[in-house]
Amino acid sequence: MPGGVGTMDELFEILTLIQTQKIPGYKPIVLFNSEFWNNTINFDNMVKHGTISADDLNLFKITDDVDEAVSHITDNIDLSPK
Repeated sequence: MPGGVGTMDELFEILTLIQTQKIPGYKPIVLFNSEFWNNTINFDNMVKHGTISADDLNLFKITDDVDEAVSHITDNIDLSPK
């Protein structure tokens, strides 16, 4: 279960680092408990008002399904040597 303001701070910090390419490449982020996330942060409204782009919605996956989360991570993680 999410842990409050600290969770929001950490989420937006990692999304910002990925978005600004301070952390290169796509990093699969999964947000569990769609009811919580969809009621707490209205990402679609943020797109509507121009505070994020529609492409930013691709930075994370909201789901309640463990198999879907695992697939999202395994399909998107870069395991190539650096």
